[in-house]
Amino acid sequence: MAFLPDSTKKLGFGLMRLPVLGGDDTIDLNQLNEMVDHFMEQGFTYFDTAYPYHMGFSERAVKSALVERHPRDSFLLADKMPIFRISGPEDAPALFAEQLERTGAGYFDFYLLHAMGAERMKTVRENKVWEYLLEEKSRGRIRRLGFSFHDSPEVLDSMLTDLPQAEFVQLQINYADWEDEDVQSRRCYEVAQKHGKPVVVMEPIRGGSLASEKSVCAPLLQEAEPEASLSSWALRFAAGLPGVAVVLSGMSNLEQIRQNTALFNAMKPLTEKERSILVKAADMLRSAGTVPCTGCKYCVEGCPAQIDIPAILDLLNEYARFGSLPSAKRSYGFRTRGKGLASACVNCGQCLSVCPQHIESAVYMEKAAEMFE
Repeated sequence: MAFLPDSTKKLGFGLMRLPVLGGDDTIDLNQLNEMVDHFMEQGFTYFDTAYPYHMGFSERAVKSALVERHPRDSFLLADKMPIFRISGPEDAPALFAEQLERTGAGYFDFYLLHAMGAERMKTVRENKVWEYLLEEKSRGRIRRLGFSFHDSPEVLDSMLTDLPQAEFVQLQINYADWEDEDVQSRRCYEVAQKHGKPVVVMEPIRGGSLASEKSVCAPLLQEAEPEASLSSWALRFAAGLPGVAVVLSGMSNLEQIRQNTALFNAMKPLTEKERSILVKAADMLRSAGTVPCTGCKYCVEGCPAQIDIPAILDLLNEYARFGSLPSAKRSYGFRTRGKGLASACVNCGQCLSVCPQHIESAVYMEKAAEMFE
């Protein structure tokens, strides 16, 4: 069975950065309806949501924008089990029922364990989540079962070995992270290829960062292809990889829908020259950091404000590379969740006293607070 009805229509609509009238709980449904309609009119059918997107209102928007306005067999819906909400075997059935109620979809064409890694795999095993989802698949309320992933290639290899029923895997793939030592996009992609699993690509534009005209590599790409958008380079890179079935884009307005559907309807593979330009662009991004933090975390244990200092320093480096403040602020909110904010720094000097690189982190915490809070 083909992954998509039309394998050339690889663009997927990620429902995670929707237009809002206020906060995350006030999605602009009129604009979203226009976006959904244009997306489908152009022949695209894959929609991707998740339990936490827009505080749960993304799933509810599926019901109003898709289920109540379009025939159920005219679109494909992907949703995800929020492993972070599971503390006992009874939680997965309750969460799945809640998602069906929120979306009104009746069934999910694609269903994933969300944001998997070694630690969350322990939760899945202990609470028999995978076994429960296989039961739902046998009942027809899940058509295809897989997982999204954020961990090392070795962990991915182990998971795909342990979960042979997984029919696809969702990976963070973009040209900036292709050779990144932390994300390891290329190696994770190669593991999926080894196991013969179709790949759904997430973050092909790295949360919008690769579309920023302030990124250090933007002049290089603009000079090479003056008429091409920066985002088109990233989307073409992901779409051209063998084995990639869907490329998700978290589109936020109608213009982005129009641009991306037009690009995918006239998709051209990257030339060898264009690939070499992207290699150079990725090299420029990797070398543009401004703070020489190695991530040793010696500074974290004794921080009286419980600040994850290396995470914030890394984010400052990301902003120096990509120049996208909205993306940086989103990432800051995620990285500081349950931890001290940069503004909580009391300038006690503890971090400087243990830092092998002699980084004056307090100065950078003040800068981060001004920029991201």
